[in-house]
Amino acid sequence: MNEAQDVQSVGIHFPPGIPDKVTAEVSRIAQMFMVDGESLRKITDHFVKELERGLSDQDSDISMNVTWATKYPTGYETGQYLTVDMGGTNLRVCNVVLTDEKGGYEITQSKFKLPKGLKTGTADELWAYIADRVADFLRDHNLDQGDEKLPLAFTFSYPITQDKIRHGVLQRWTKGFDIEGVEGHDVVAQLEAAFEERDVGVRIVALVNDTTGTLIASAYKDPEIKIGSIFGTGCNSAYMEKCGRVPKIADYKLPGDQNVAINTEYGAFDNSHKALPRCQFDLEVDRTSPRPGQQTYEKMVAGLYVGEIARLVLIHLHDTVGFLEGADLTRLRRLNSMESSCVSKMEEDGADTGSVMSETKAILSEQFGIEPTLQELRVCCLLGEIVCTRAARLYACGIAAICKKEGLKKGRVGVDGSTFEKLFRFKSRAAAALREILEWPDDEEDLVTFVQAEDGSGIGAALIAALSSEG
Repeated sequence: MNEAQDVQSVGIHFPPGIPDKVTAEVSRIAQMFMVDGESLRKITDHFVKELERGLSDQDSDISMNVTWATKYPTGYETGQYLTVDMGGTNLRVCNVVLTDEKGGYEITQSKFKLPKGLKTGTADELWAYIADRVADFLRDHNLDQGDEKLPLAFTFSYPITQDKIRHGVLQRWTKGFDIEGVEGHDVVAQLEAAFEERDVGVRIVALVNDTTGTLIASAYKDPEIKIGSIFGTGCNSAYMEKCGRVPKIADYKLPGDQNVAINTEYGAFDNSHKALPRCQFDLEVDRTSPRPGQQTYEKMVAGLYVGEIARLVLIHLHDTVGFLEGADLTRLRRLNSMESSCVSKMEEDGADTGSVMSETKAILSEQFGIEPTLQELRVCCLLGEIVCTRAARLYACGIAAICKKEGLKKGRVGVDGSTFEKLFRFKSRAAAALREILEWPDDEEDLVTFVQAEDGSGIGAALIAALSSEG
């Protein structure tokens, strides 16, 4: 089976020995997850309307946040900047030196896994943790400047409202965070207070979203980059818009042809439930999430949720038609116990017709205490394909919507996030779906292509700090 011929377009072939009631239910689920080309185009058209509404500050599911990053880099930016990236899983602290060489930089970094309790702790605990790690980094790398404070760009990849580059009010938590006392507040002021309290020698000069950083860092190396996208724990994109096409900043009286980067925050697309084909498993993922009713699109496509969807499907099959009969599913029943990497490995196992499913068997045995038969392993691999295929195809809708809205006929999309690279066949499936949506002629190559992004939260954040200091 080649990459174009997956469960989206061909009948399912089950291994012999699987009971009819299991094959019937898996076929029903496959149909539930199928999104054909016509459906993708309808979703994309609705997406375009929501992008436009967000720029007008109308009642849109997509907030279309103005970031106040107003320039593409030239490649000749210089200076030394600290960057802090608070993602969904890790905290990364970097020292970035933009060198005299065109496009040149040097980077030193440390990564820290965010403590689990931090996601639902207090605001003081969050900012104290970040400030302490920055202090550790300065000490470990002998970067203390004495009375002179180092400029720092803070990558905070959550929906924020900005009225300037070093200010941002958190609209809502995403990615499983639910910390009281931060929503509705300026995160720059809160983090700076923690720095001051600990006498950490830095000053925040720019607040950056990782999508915007990805856009700027990728354009630093490749002028054909038109969209910066994140596909990892969450899902989001940024692009450059003309100020004259952003009605909600009309009061700023900016030149109509001036660029400004828009962080779409389109993980919230279709929170009003008008376009996306949600099924019972999507509803369950939403119900058990920290913020039900929010981030509808993200919950159907992003890395944080792909494994959870597959887990729910396996449990459903066990409980309704006796799949994995006799197995103890105690560990599998734990919320969020299956990561997207597990699903990817399952599917990759299933793609090799001669495979004995050793990786899938090891995952189910070691992580969940389940010992499936070879036939059951093949069904597990098929389920991985079903879930991941839909995620890739829906992901393409957001990119296609920006292309259609901007009249973008050719260019590249810089995509950051390990999930994009590691999910089996994700990139090729997203590319195929983009071709379907934008209806390119069969004899033409892909006009908009996906490429691995440059380091948005490190290099991109430093570049935005440098560009903003230029005035």
